[in-house]
Amino acid sequence: MSPRIVSIGTAVPSTRVEQATARDLFALQPGVDRLTARLIGAAFDAAAIEHRHTVLSQLGDPARVPGDEGARFIDGDGRLVRPTTGTRNDVYVRTAPALYAEAARAAMTDAAVEASAITHVVTVSCTGFFAPGPDYRLVRDLGLDPTVERYHLGFIGCAAAMPGLRLASRIAESDPAAVVLVVCVELCTLHIRPSPDPQQIVAASVFADGAAAAIVTADPDAGRAGGLELDRFATALTSEGEADMVWTIGDHGFEMILSAEVPRIVGREIRGAVDRFLAGETTPDVWAVHPGGRSVLDRVEGGLDLAPSALDASRSVLRDFGNMSSATIMFILERMLRDDAVADGARVAALAFGPGLTVESALLTKRATSRAASLGEPVAEHAATSAAHVVGAVAGAAAVAAAGAAAGA
Repeated sequence: MSPRIVSIGTAVPSTRVEQATARDLFALQPGVDRLTARLIGAAFDAAAIEHRHTVLSQLGDPARVPGDEGARFIDGDGRLVRPTTGTRNDVYVRTAPALYAEAARAAMTDAAVEASAITHVVTVSCTGFFAPGPDYRLVRDLGLDPTVERYHLGFIGCAAAMPGLRLASRIAESDPAAVVLVVCVELCTLHIRPSPDPQQIVAASVFADGAAAAIVTADPDAGRAGGLELDRFATALTSEGEADMVWTIGDHGFEMILSAEVPRIVGREIRGAVDRFLAGETTPDVWAVHPGGRSVLDRVEGGLDLAPSALDASRSVLRDFGNMSSATIMFILERMLRDDAVADGARVAALAFGPGLTVESALLTKRATSRAASLGEPVAEHAATSAAHVVGAVAGAAAVAAAGAAAGA
């Protein structure tokens, strides 16, 4: 049997920030002149985002004393401060593990997979570092077998979920009994800073925090039936763009270099990359495209001659959550797993973009099943449980990640 994504679980921090609130916070920073204020208003209002989530409780209420994050990111006068990279990373260490575990538990519960069944762990992040790392913490926090094999993919940016799923697929292909837990967590808002730089302004208008986890296996008896079969993957480097999206570590957070060329490069290159990937196969039924920014989605839509509704799932995730770097494409795939309009046998093309510019692609096939039947629940009861889970996740919850979005807005 082909490796498949059995389930996807998501989680976001509890602090939800309305786009207008974030816009006004940045516009009211000291030293913002009239031109910068116009740039801030235009970037935030054009981002096609309604709200985002963050581990920084002060972004939701600047007057609030910091919560779990500890460090202040806004002073008593409402000014954004510039914590050191060490301080920002300390917040990651304090807050990220809980999101890793929450998303993982959601995926395991939905897949009907016990902790004892997990054989491999793959963690993904580009917004913080620590060791023993998130892969280690998941073993401890979820009560996994201490002999579980662990892998961490770091600093790959928005496209990193795809290599994570590809690694899980390769493991499942080589070991049919493997059950792989893949977890992406990105805390992009840790790296915010006040700046008149248009690139930084656009980045600030889109970045967000979130987590997503997937259970991947080729064992037909592991977890519930159905899911998304992982048919194949591809990686392509565009002919230009190496200097247009760059993610480095500075003294006051992770710093991005990006240019307005990013969406234009995507628009020029996407047709060739997808044609090589599909290699003459029929056009996929459904598209899951990482929403680096609204303009990136527009360029993909135009470059591939897609119908206006083809990227509705990507646009809705951008609207509801912003750009959560690597976790974002998993949010989109999770919606497709739950969407009955995506029929059994539908071919799904997933695309994500990273530094380089890199285009990561995956071709998947949806295999539908009755969730209620597979979990042994009455249909109505299961629907209520699923709804409660979604509501709880929403209530509960890079610069390259933001860079893709930033260049796209």
